[in-house]
Amino acid sequence: MAFWWVNHKQTRDHEVRGGYLWSPYRNRNGAFNQTYENMRHVRVGDTVFSFAHGQIGAIGRVVEAAVGAPKPTEFGSVGDYWADEGWLVAVQFRQVARPIRPTEHAAVIGPHLPARHSPIQTNGHGNQGCYLAAISDALGQLLLALLREDLYQIPEPEPFMVEREEPSQAVLEDVRLIEADHTLSETMRLQLSRARIGQGLFRTRVILSDEACRVTGVTDQRVLRASHIKAWRDSSNAERLSPHNGLLLSPHVDVLFDSKLITFEDDGRMHVHPSLPADVMERWHLDPARKVERFRPEQAAFLAHHRQRFAEKVR
Repeated sequence: MAFWWVNHKQTRDHEVRGGYLWSPYRNRNGAFNQTYENMRHVRVGDTVFSFAHGQIGAIGRVVEAAVGAPKPTEFGSVGDYWADEGWLVAVQFRQVARPIRPTEHAAVIGPHLPARHSPIQTNGHGNQGCYLAAISDALGQLLLALLREDLYQIPEPEPFMVEREEPSQAVLEDVRLIEADHTLSETMRLQLSRARIGQGLFRTRVILSDEACRVTGVTDQRVLRASHIKAWRDSSNAERLSPHNGLLLSPHVDVLFDSKLITFEDDGRMHVHPSLPADVMERWHLDPARKVERFRPEQAAFLAHHRQRFAEKVR
């Protein structure tokens, strides 16, 4: 298990809330950047200290090692000068109870800083151009002590979702077609394949948009599914990765929604397909008259497509 320090002032809220780190492969001019390359060396179970706005305010455990991924759309204009593809590392973050400012502890932190690619200066201020820095075990333990955090109380990494059933033949065929499409970059092929089975960047983006199942209110991300609104087969590659084309749903609600047995109006009203036996909703404690939270305007076109498929469904 290793310790890492991430400087992410501009993207901190997206990354900590979304549970990931993202960096381009190289600098804007194509030059090698060791602190981006460090993303490739992170391993499951490693500890990450989140530094932003002059303080360490969150600690994370790595859940998945680095994979190629498109730049998160939620970065918006902040990421305009970064390349469109880079490394994505899944991290489970949590806020610390007592954030610390390295400037107030520079005298004890300074001697433990790495000689090269240090995340901060000896005075405690951040180093521009340094994203992810490897730090020694001694510095990692010192930071835990200053934060009054016990390493053993930091939750062990858990998967973001329950293991799903074996992929169906249709899903496997879609993945095979993605892998065979060499008009796509390797990064895009990987993320599309992961999105098809409910993982990867698509799921992360949906979690950023929806913190709970809209119908049940369940918030534990481990047991929720990122479901496409507009079906995979009907979507373009961009739509397949778009967070606006996704909902975070409890597994039984996902089954109903994916099967077009329920659908929603933009204002949150639910419709139940007449072919669905009434006792299903009753036994699953789902109230068809309950109005869920209004959907975002960007989801309107996807929901309209879903309602169309719902209306076309015979049984």
